Amino acid sequence: MNQRDDLFTKPPEPYWTASTDSTAYPALEEDIKVDVAVVGGGITGITAAYLLKQENLKVAVIEADRIVQGTTGHTTAKITSQHDLIYARLIKHLGQEKARQYAEANEYAINFIAELIDRLKIRCDFSRQPAYVYTQADQYIGQISDEVQAASSLGIKATYLEEIPLPFPVKAAERFDNQAQFHPRKYLLALAKKIPGQGSYIFEQTRAVDFHPGSTCTVITGKGHKVTADYLIIASHFPAYGGRGYYFARMYPERSYALGITVREKFPGGMYITAEAPGRSLRSTPYDGGELVIVGGEHHKTGQGPGTDVHYRKLVDFARENFTVQEMPFRWSTQDYTTLDEVPYTGRIRSALPNIFVATGFRKWGMTNGTASALLIRDLIVKGESPWAPVYDPARFEADPMVKKFISINADVAKHLIGDKLKPVTGDLDLRPGEAKVMEWEGERVGVYKDEQGKIHAVDNTCTHMGCELVWNAAERSWDCPCHGSRFTYDGDIIEGPALRTLRTDQDRFNP
Repeated sequence: MNQRDDLFTKPPEPYWTASTDSTAYPALEEDIKVDVAVVGGGITGITAAYLLKQENLKVAVIEADRIVQGTTGHTTAKITSQHDLIYARLIKHLGQEKARQYAEANEYAINFIAELIDRLKIRCDFSRQPAYVYTQADQYIGQISDEVQAASSLGIKATYLEEIPLPFPVKAAERFDNQAQFHPRKYLLALAKKIPGQGSYIFEQTRAVDFHPGSTCTVITGKGHKVTADYLIIASHFPAYGGRGYYFARMYPERSYALGITVREKFPGGMYITAEAPGRSLRSTPYDGGELVIVGGEHHKTGQGPGTDVHYRKLVDFARENFTVQEMPFRWSTQDYTTLDEVPYTGRIRSALPNIFVATGFRKWGMTNGTASALLIRDLIVKGESPWAPVYDPARFEADPMVKKFISINADVAKHLIGDKLKPVTGDLDLRPGEAKVMEWEGERVGVYKDEQGKIHAVDNTCTHMGCELVWNAAERSWDCPCHGSRFTYDGDIIEGPALRTLRTDQDRFNP
């Protein structure tokens, strides 16, 4: 068996979770009252809870699974204000002032993280690194030049280049100086330890399933317990509570992939990403006395495109074309939501609900945007205002480019919502171990998966969010929704929202 085939016999696992201990915070087992309830235990939720506790507020973090294990635990962990080629677009569509707010928020987040790590003596493999966007296509040369000018006009130290330290030629590149990288779980688990106590809590294995807004907010958990709070922060990647913000119609989900590899060559340092699709991302991190090179990219809309294993294999090919690969001990994938104008929705969920806050739509740049969002929400709660609130405002609407993107997103959803239900399916249960299919059984569409022991796992194949038909994700062994990005295990449990209800299962029908 060759190295490449052996890689795909192992379940996906991010380096960040493999190299840290799992958490064991308790589940909520009674009704509680706090000042601030935080739904979601990723970078935004943990940072916001830490900041608010420092302001002498009592906080409770409510996490459906384990903290820092979802999207934050599956990142490439670049701490950078360089978010592809975004600043020229922001200036064009939102204006110079809002583009400046976005740049300032993300640059501030880099320095905030660095200062907090230094002050709290957190050992998390933090290092300052330059960040590069590069292209090997003529069509992006002008765009990179424009981006350097745009970023420079906003106070970012940006440089235009025709060469970069990687072992292949490029047509053009930009470099942002004074950026950074770290181990996200080592950083956030250290912050998390400072939250419980003095009337503050972290609750894991506690899914929020219902919300009652008002002058005092109430969160209902899956076990029926209540968390009552003066303020509510929805930091659950996709908003578990939307407050009639219709986020499902104003964002779209994409998956992307990463390999953790060791190579014979010394990695040149720096963080890299391509301007062109399907995208290639590179950085390194300390590993086992040497370094692990993280190769990422291959983004596509969730539940759409070719078989997901194809994307891992393309990253393997890219790695072997450019490095002498020795081992491939890790692989993982992640999911990100992109808003209509590529700027997150962070702030008051809407004016009629001034004590409920949301943070979502970080695209692929959650380390700085998530931190900036936590800082922004802290300021809104404590001070009543934030200098970054206008650009992140969840209620904003700019006709250009939002209308065109809104139409495109929802036309794609409608295609899958209607068209996928009309696709023919088989009644044949012939499966090999590790395979899955959608089949018709007694007049119903059923998603069936055969595990390595030959047991059949059967679920209702309709997403519990808005009724789209689910698609099998072979690389992660999950059922994924091509409409709004909900994902379920082959036993029907929720991996990530917006769905709040598990899939109906019927194992006995197929297992005598």
